[in-house]
Amino acid sequence: MADQINRDELLKDPVKDEHINKNTTLGELINIFAKSGGFTSKKIYEGYEILKEEFTSDETTFLSFPADIISTGTRGIINQLVKNKLVDVIITTNGTLDHDIARTYTNYYAGTFNFGDTLLRDLRINRLGNVFVPDESYGEIIEKKVMPVLEELYKVKKEWAGWELIREIGLKMHDDNSILYNAAKNDIPIFVPGITDGSVGSQLWSFYEMNHDFKINLLEDEHKLSDIIFDAKKTGALMIGGGISKHHTIWWNQFRDGLDEAVYVTTAQEYDGSLSGAKLEEAITWKKVKENAKFVNIYGDATVILPILLGPFL
Repeated sequence: MADQINRDELLKDPVKDEHINKNTTLGELINIFAKSGGFTSKKIYEGYEILKEEFTSDETTFLSFPADIISTGTRGIINQLVKNKLVDVIITTNGTLDHDIARTYTNYYAGTFNFGDTLLRDLRINRLGNVFVPDESYGEIIEKKVMPVLEELYKVKKEWAGWELIREIGLKMHDDNSILYNAAKNDIPIFVPGITDGSVGSQLWSFYEMNHDFKINLLEDEHKLSDIIFDAKKTGALMIGGGISKHHTIWWNQFRDGLDEAVYVTTAQEYDGSLSGAKLEEAITWKKVKENAKFVNIYGDATVILPILLGPFL
């Protein structure tokens, strides 16, 4: 087999040492990564090149991510993507609604992974990794803000698609730091397949208990997604983490024979067979990513990777 491979072609790009200084920009750093030949740095460059195509062409770009990063400052990076209209569709988990609403009206706090959790419970402080979330900054404020919106929307009509409901909640927030607000303002639909999870989900359930003719039609969400998929000339995705957000993104794209381009950022490994650890190569076998697609798997913490990867676009 070796005689069928052009050895010179494989050895055309020498590894270059990285030279940076205090004035090096993120864009310059990513271009340095292109020649470093080094592990994750090279993958960040490849991801950057793919996203440049996604963000500047007429293809439909999906953004999927789990809620945990919205409890951190990475919320601001996601919000900038939305505010600058760099993505067309968002698929996420219910906690994104929770954290975006809660942080619009209250604060979360920098904490530590290593603290007495029983003591935190007694102090009415919830720990999300190394983020501290006081009780009053979560369920209490979410109920206070969401319930009046549901009551108002209920007077308009009794049945809502999930993405419509999220849009209406976002429009009421009037805060430029809010992902929900900017998505609604820029007509970027947000889909939450597991919308009954989390605190917002509990508000929906509680409102339903008082108004049994109140309905959320999740199949209308799927209808909206089908229209987006079948109308798209090309599709690309930036997928952060796994779970239902990633799967719903690649699941719908299988109906058009897969994503044309994809960047996947994850900390999970494939040894346990989980979707979060599944490389995009595996998605090719399910026809969820095209066999000739441009894609890259980037391993690392999104709170570190995303500012570097996306900085030049923002």
